[in-house]
Amino acid sequence: MKNILCFGDSNTWGYTPLTTERYPLNIRWTGVLQSLLGEGFCIIEEGLNGRTCIHDDPTRTDRNGIKLLPSILKSNSPLDLVIIMLGTNDLKASLKQTAYSISLGAKLVCESILNSEMLGLKNTQILLISPSHVEIVPEEDKDEFAHAYDMSRKLSQYYSIIAKELDIHFYNAAKIVKTSKLDGVHWDGEQHIFFAEQLSHKIHAILS
Repeated sequence: MKNILCFGDSNTWGYTPLTTERYPLNIRWTGVLQSLLGEGFCIIEEGLNGRTCIHDDPTRTDRNGIKLLPSILKSNSPLDLVIIMLGTNDLKASLKQTAYSISLGAKLVCESILNSEMLGLKNTQILLISPSHVEIVPEEDKDEFAHAYDMSRKLSQYYSIIAKELDIHFYNAAKIVKTSKLDGVHWDGEQHIFFAEQLSHKIHAILS
């Protein structure tokens, strides 16, 4: 059995831009991925709306990814693969980040796994995924995502460099997924399914 932890934000949780609820298991990419990979794999969903790489959200202090990750790793070990897909929420204007500084935060998240002394993580592979691009957001979100359109398009370049530096795996979600026109941030159901289909090939290559 191959255990795979999917650590991400609302697009891993399965947030639907139409109803703000959660896509069912057979739609969100983690559930589709489990179905595609089959019985020899266990997909562990660990998505949280608003989760950042390393920053405290002024309004939601429990969304700092690097603070929560150690406990999540311990409770789910041993792990064969950890998938990290974070960075979209770090684009918020209130956090005052750049694309480069966000990538450094993603690097710290990955290093926290590499530097873990837990026996169950000794041979764990890491897949760093740069998130999908932010598109045009609704009027009520324009201030918070004022620079996200341009910054989100720079993340993949920095993330790929980080992955090479750490000798971990890299994947660019923006080449696969287009965000919904309803809010410019989240994925339609069809995109969840397509992303899982494409990602399954990458996972087979990593864990074969």
